[in-house]
Amino acid sequence: MLGRVVDAQHEAAASDPSVDDLLVAAGAGDRDAFGALYDRTSARIFGLVRRLVVDPAQAEEVTQDVFLEVWQTAPRFDRDRGSAISWMFTLAHRRAVDRVRSAQSAHDRDLRIGARDLDVPVDTVAESAEVRIEHERARGALAELSDLQRECVALAYYGGLTQSEIAERLDVPLGTVKTRLRDGMIRLRRLLGVTA
Repeated sequence: MLGRVVDAQHEAAASDPSVDDLLVAAGAGDRDAFGALYDRTSARIFGLVRRLVVDPAQAEEVTQDVFLEVWQTAPRFDRDRGSAISWMFTLAHRRAVDRVRSAQSAHDRDLRIGARDLDVPVDTVAESAEVRIEHERARGALAELSDLQRECVALAYYGGLTQSEIAERLDVPLGTVKTRLRDGMIRLRRLLGVTA
């Protein structure tokens, strides 16, 4: 009896289209394929977005935006350039980072407007000097990293690349990129006196 159940599960799994096939079909306008694609991938996409976007409601909005973008851009998916899930993760990561940057920008704008509305005198010269000193400290700390660590950190934080994109660009294994980034960030924290 158990053998028949296992065989039936294997047959069902073998007959299910892959995520790649579902994305290609969705790109051709197949709404059912898109629904199946959503069912298979939405939890993973939401998980990625949720790690980057702290607010659950905003994470849900970003996930919805990602699937709208997937539906609209599915015809551009190219199997030769990678898997469907990787392509979708890239879209999700970019959308989540955009949302975080947008939220930070709005927060900074609100602070500037709030500061402008206060009649408290601000020493802009001292503030500019302090910012310049912090930039110099950061530059000095970056200079203390190994060339490989500095390259990975710069690509991730200034270039906005994911770890996978860095590995692809540098033609090194993903694990190597993760190690370089981790070690580089640990060293930067220590050099800058940042406590977690």
